[in-house]
Amino acid sequence: MKTVKRFGPPAGGRLGAVVGLAAVVSTTLVAHAGGLIRAPAVGGIYVDAQGVVSTPPVDSTESLQAAWEASLDPVPGDMQKLTDLRMVSLRGVEAAITAATASGEPLADEVRYLAGLLRVRYVFVHPPKDGKPGDIVLAGPAEGWRVDRLGNTVGKTTGRPVVMLEDLIVGIRAAEAANGPGISCSIDPTAEGLARAQRLRVSASDGPLVAARRLEQAVGRQEITIAGAPSTSHFARTLVAADFRMKRLAMGFEPAPVDDLPSYLDMIKELPRSSSLLPRWWLAADYQPMAKDQRGLAWELRGQGVKCLAEEDFVNAEGGVTRGARQGGDASKWADRMTEKFEALAAEDSAFGHVRNAFDVAVVGALLVKEGLWDVAKITAPALTSGYELERYDAPQAVATKATFVKKRGGWVISASGGVQVYPWLVADNAETVASLADTSEQALAAQGASWWWE
Repeated sequence: MKTVKRFGPPAGGRLGAVVGLAAVVSTTLVAHAGGLIRAPAVGGIYVDAQGVVSTPPVDSTESLQAAWEASLDPVPGDMQKLTDLRMVSLRGVEAAITAATASGEPLADEVRYLAGLLRVRYVFVHPPKDGKPGDIVLAGPAEGWRVDRLGNTVGKTTGRPVVMLEDLIVGIRAAEAANGPGISCSIDPTAEGLARAQRLRVSASDGPLVAARRLEQAVGRQEITIAGAPSTSHFARTLVAADFRMKRLAMGFEPAPVDDLPSYLDMIKELPRSSSLLPRWWLAADYQPMAKDQRGLAWELRGQGVKCLAEEDFVNAEGGVTRGARQGGDASKWADRMTEKFEALAAEDSAFGHVRNAFDVAVVGALLVKEGLWDVAKITAPALTSGYELERYDAPQAVATKATFVKKRGGWVISASGGVQVYPWLVADNAETVASLADTSEQALAAQGASWWWE
């Protein structure tokens, strides 16, 4: 979970410091398999071979984006247009994976990107009937796709991230384990690093650059912990990228791409001369109760999906942290502002749209298991549930610390920890009956043709 630490004023001066995530410029290479982009700088973060996360290189963004675009298969013409509702058959996706495996050919992009779905809004279950096999259908807005500046695959006109098959598979496979601890990532400083920062003293004569470097060295690397999903998966990378980029916005390391979202530093009035409270922010699920039909065969995910939360912790001289020592304050005000701006932010920064898609498919996975929908549809999906081998990325393991100084009343502000956490079973367990959903499901089934997707 993300934390901001306030220290007393450094001896000999009133320098204020902000410490967060470091940026490292390095060469980025593109690798892809069947159109899936797999590179150190994908998704708005750079992960080196040692697992250290930083901002992607700036100087090569255009050439990298062109290379990523070139790695994609052409989008089928009938998938190009933006539509409010496109249906994707899980039986059909399973068959496509099985066929690709049998032929030794890479999986087509249209399958990897689930026919361009931009969100999963509905889950329709069709039991076997009149000699036709059963099916589970995911439905939502969709369009053709392209690659954006962060290396995310997004809708051609909307810029909103497409739902990734890789993430759906993680959501399905994590369903049993997610009934309890949930799925999460956190970025946390070590107790030793916090203790060293508590003891650090610098003077105004050191100069802001020297003082910043000393503080960075004192805090050291912050550790990344991922739970509930494979650390080498695209899903895990999505969680870390959203957490990383949220902290950069909160601490003012880069401006928000939307209006009326100032940094936390711009919102605080002044830094107190001494404080042991640590504001921290994290992203959590924000769904309204799910809608379902009377038979439990049609389900709708409702609500924004993601919100930002905050609280203030206490840190002692040894670097030990007590969670949730105080609620409210400027940290919560910034979290509330980010929640209000999330829709606009997700449209401009695909890292946030991707984490919402990850939340959606985790909820879908929990729903399929909790309600026994595989059995209702009489489907076995060995590739989706266990057989398909996920692409492997370098696992995010640590984040270097970065410090800068602000012209406010003397005191340290250290961005120390934070995270992303979703409990998909809690979302799937909260539902209300909406009879009209049955009609929506029947209309979706009636429109189905021979393809594994339709509108």
